[in-house]
Amino acid sequence: MLVLVISDTHGQHEHLQEVLDRVNPDVIYHAGDAQGWEGRIQTMAGCPLFAVRGNCDFNVELPSDRVLELGEHRVFLTHGHLYDVRYHNHRLTEVAKRNGCDIAIYGHTHCPENIVEDGIRVINPGSLSQPRQEGRRPSYAVLYLDEQDEVTSNIVYL
Repeated sequence: MLVLVISDTHGQHEHLQEVLDRVNPDVIYHAGDAQGWEGRIQTMAGCPLFAVRGNCDFNVELPSDRVLELGEHRVFLTHGHLYDVRYHNHRLTEVAKRNGCDIAIYGHTHCPENIVEDGIRVINPGSLSQPRQEGRRPSYAVLYLDEQDEVTSNIVYL
């Protein structure tokens, strides 16, 4: 199974089609700040989309956090602004553990990250529309679940 992980698109989709031309996802995880464009993203991709509400989202129907099953893995999906992710991942990994998750995905900082911290795989896909890391290259993440339920994760830059 291939999971496309994006965040902080802020209603701008010029790079999304380029990503979808490269990646044929089975599902998309959006870590917030789609700004009401979740349906458009899902239509463009033609696959299920799971999204959470970010600090710039006003769709109250979106949850702040989700726990998703990915094979034998559990994924904690959040935007991150409620967990101080601009400064550290401690609260994020604590909440992921409390929810029985071994993967935590967040956005908010617009800076990509793919690390293991305190036994939790922590992934921030960065931003396709407003990257903030050095070099400011749009980015996304790809999770791949193989037949043995092993997950690999990569950050990809445009």
